[in-house]
Amino acid sequence: MTSASPQDDKNGILACTISRDVQNFDLLIEDMEAALGERWGDLGFAEALAFFSQPDADSLEFVALAIDGEDEDNLSLMGEIITRAKEKKIKVVLIAEDVTPASLHQLLRKGADEFVPYPLPEGELQEAISRMNQPDPVVVHETASPLTQGESKEGALFVVHGLAGGVGSTTMAVNLAWELATVSDKEEPSVCLLDLDLQFGTVSTYLDLPRRETVFEMLSDTDSMDEEVFAQALQTYEEKLQVLTAPSDMVPLDLITPEDIQRVIDTARRHFDYVIVDMPSTLVHWSETVLQAAHVYFAMIELDMRSAQNALRLKRALQAEELPFEKLRFALNRAPKFTDLNGKSRVKRMGESLGISIDLQLPDGGKPVMQSGDHGQPLANAAAKNPLRREIAKLAKSLHSLGSNNAEAA
Repeated sequence: MTSASPQDDKNGILACTISRDVQNFDLLIEDMEAALGERWGDLGFAEALAFFSQPDADSLEFVALAIDGEDEDNLSLMGEIITRAKEKKIKVVLIAEDVTPASLHQLLRKGADEFVPYPLPEGELQEAISRMNQPDPVVVHETASPLTQGESKEGALFVVHGLAGGVGSTTMAVNLAWELATVSDKEEPSVCLLDLDLQFGTVSTYLDLPRRETVFEMLSDTDSMDEEVFAQALQTYEEKLQVLTAPSDMVPLDLITPEDIQRVIDTARRHFDYVIVDMPSTLVHWSETVLQAAHVYFAMIELDMRSAQNALRLKRALQAEELPFEKLRFALNRAPKFTDLNGKSRVKRMGESLGISIDLQLPDGGKPVMQSGDHGQPLANAAAKNPLRREIAKLAKSLHSLGSNNAEAA
């Protein structure tokens, strides 16, 4: 570790750590040395502000602002450091340990370029440096998804929530969105698919779409989000479906607030006939926001004990908070075949014991379902005659017909 003053052009300092005491972040020291050798320095918070005013700061490519829970009382100072760094066109990596999501949100909105949790995952600092060194894309505006202008559509909101792992919620969300987008050659309804499983969302994988940095930037500052910013975060799948993928990096679910989610949903509904949301299985403090906004909330389950227990727990949780449990439509994936009378009897007993109505039974699509996801295609394109695809297509037509009839009645 060197002092913060560069020696010459060839050996000048390229980066600095900024912390209360860098010795509290020994893994960061090791990673900085591995990435930069001796070409980095260390500064305290007050020293950093003074150093940014010196000509020596012009050689810096990035700073690593390392904070922990004790620094949350000085968020205004942290924010000022980020602001001054951005004014000098210096990239900022935020290294945080035991810091609340609200504090992270505030600092990221100030302009931090990358966030890495501490203790540092192996190689994560180097990956963050590599991402920051990549040139900014020059075709963002050309590839931004156009939003329909004119009168607000107030589109229908359909939500898919898996009550256990592997019950097919993302498969349902992706294929329902695609079937709605292609439900009619004449009308061609506009459809937007939102992947709100911020940590493990796989909509991008199922449709073979890249994850964009602009998604995280938009979610981090929805106060400044307008139609143009929202459009730049979307991607188009085969010119018929607009998709908001999960962020490229794994971020805390509580990083965004109910107000952030409400703004995203409202913007999407204004511009699309149908908005499909793929939810995380975890309940977070903005889950209620989505539930209240939903027209139909599909709760995906299977015919097993874990699904039954989780469905009962969810029912109790919603009813205890007097939330609209009646919006839930329980969808049984991998349902028994028509000729499986024993399986049909188990489904009936499951519904009766839980006090729920299992409104939708989806057949087991077999290996083609997994293969279509791996190949980044909806079932309609990969296995059009698959029984699961046919059932989801029937559901899409039913929802579209219901929406059309309601529009005519209005």
